[in-house]
Amino acid sequence: MAQVIALSNQKGGVGKTTSAVSISAQLALLGFNVLLLDFDPQASATSGVGVPMHPEGADLYDIFFGRLQLQDLIVQSPIERLKVVPGSHDLVSLELEIGKTPGRELILRSALAPVEKDYDVIVIDCPPSSGLLTLNALGAAHKVLIPLQAEYYSLEGLSGLLKTIAFVQQTFNPKLEILGVFLTMYDARTNLSLQVREETERHFGEKLLKTRVPRNIKLSECPSHGQPICVYDPTSAGAKSYLAVVGELIERLSLNNEPGSAKAA
Repeated sequence: MAQVIALSNQKGGVGKTTSAVSISAQLALLGFNVLLLDFDPQASATSGVGVPMHPEGADLYDIFFGRLQLQDLIVQSPIERLKVVPGSHDLVSLELEIGKTPGRELILRSALAPVEKDYDVIVIDCPPSSGLLTLNALGAAHKVLIPLQAEYYSLEGLSGLLKTIAFVQQTFNPKLEILGVFLTMYDARTNLSLQVREETERHFGEKLLKTRVPRNIKLSECPSHGQPICVYDPTSAGAKSYLAVVGELIERLSLNNEPGSAKAA
């Protein structure tokens, strides 16, 4: 069964989607069968891997009303072992439309269940919020991976995400664990980055990944080309840092045995 990982941070602009795309693509290039699920209504992860969105009325939004199965939405990306569930702009209105439907936080978990056996890793790119979409992602996930921008406001806002994770653990997904926290947009030349790193180390201890993703122009450029950084410029500092992040994740998830052992549908 796949390891289901939600990339989440309730603050926008921290490199969450870039990380989801980069980690998914790099795992696929290393031989793992990966499904990237774009659960952010902005659908940036979808365009970031060069995949078109499904037409309105036949997309991710529709699985919440039983009109489609998740497996009907999976498409092949330009990277051989990476498949994608494209995002939907309609997801932004989901919370209002579903209202207080019983079990609404577990719809994504049920939708993912039939395909989990087909992948080694499923990566969910969460929206930058604590609403129903994020709750669904955390309800479906086994692990949470938290990208944290190396600046003060990101650290200050982290408490909201940790409260959301604790709520999910105490209610509908007690097995949910924090896989790790890693710093993005890191600049070792600034005192602020160093201070954020030290504070994060104190708070998270071994949960903090050793790898720090630097500010890198190539990371900023690659989304406009519809390519992950490991394809757009594999020699860049950004690509090398995400390769190192993935190396740490493989070790933490014990994914070393037989990459690609799951047969993607």
